[in-house]
Amino acid sequence: MHINSLHLKQFRNYNHIDLPVENKINLILGENAQGKTNMMEAVYVLAFAKSHRTSKDKELIQWEEDFARIGADFSRKSGPTSLEVIISSKGKKTKVNGMEQRKLSEYIGALNVVMFAPEDLNLVKGGPQMRRRFIDMEIGQISPVYLYDLSLYQRILKQRNQLLKDMFPVPEKEQEVMLEVLSDQLAQTAAKVIQRRFVFLEMLQEWSADIHKQISREREELQVAYIPTAQVSEEMDLSMLEVRIKEKLEHIRQNEIRRGVTLIGPHRDELSLKINGKEVQTFGSQGQQRTAALSLKLAEIELINEHIGEYPILLLDDVLSELDNHRQSHLLHAIQGKVQTFVTATSVEGIEHETIKKASAFQAEKGTLRQMK
Repeated sequence: MHINSLHLKQFRNYNHIDLPVENKINLILGENAQGKTNMMEAVYVLAFAKSHRTSKDKELIQWEEDFARIGADFSRKSGPTSLEVIISSKGKKTKVNGMEQRKLSEYIGALNVVMFAPEDLNLVKGGPQMRRRFIDMEIGQISPVYLYDLSLYQRILKQRNQLLKDMFPVPEKEQEVMLEVLSDQLAQTAAKVIQRRFVFLEMLQEWSADIHKQISREREELQVAYIPTAQVSEEMDLSMLEVRIKEKLEHIRQNEIRRGVTLIGPHRDELSLKINGKEVQTFGSQGQQRTAALSLKLAEIELINEHIGEYPILLLDDVLSELDNHRQSHLLHAIQGKVQTFVTATSVEGIEHETIKKASAFQAEKGTLRQMK
């Protein structure tokens, strides 16, 4: 798939932009605070209907304006498609080919995007929440049902946590009955989420291990594994997962009431990353951590292609300068000629790769974009 044109109106510092883009590397150059990352954010919002930089949609609307509109015309194997996201004080609307989508799960997946930004280099050494978010965002792109199950799980979790708080120090009979109901519902949805994560991470392991071996010149082996707090395994079917989660919730029930929070489930699970058998987060060098993060992102691209039959759009937001020459070269070689890519940078001096030399270049300055010759 590839974007043919981007349309922004009153988005961040862009008042009005209609930008034709080519199916290759598109460089967006400029000094800091000129709008480079805003362009990347616009593509991200089109794909996920939310920003990767803020949870407050109103921040996306240009100062003193009532709404922001982001649109794109793009091509994929199924044919030409148009997307539109409109953000206002009344809320958010998403449209596919002019038709409003009532559910987020019906919208996400129309445009597949992989973003690699400096903060993603912390995917390995950052907290578990960052890795869970990585898992959820990527599965959600290829499985709308997963998004629905995850959203349902989070709603039940919120209700259950509030009930646990209310039950301390002495639970009432009605509260105990309600806890049973919510625990059953939580186990049911948690089992679906966990089962899908097991499948996804098995595929991610296959791709990332091979890519990491190439980048490390055959010296390192990357192992990716899902670590569930409910002490379940990928060999279990859905019904067995549900039973085990229920048993675990029952076992820790008094502790949860005492602490006022749900202590196991997908919201607390972890992604384990090891190089040659050692935890990268704890024992890996900065170079190893960055290679592992790069391997995961490149694996993500291949995994999406394997699943949907075409490559996603790649967003490289100011990340090339954070990689050494070897990792830069591997990244650019891996995407050359097959992935439409948007790259932001203050400069590409010192990057000699042929892909960059053949790129379309745009200059970002004070909320405007002009194509460079």
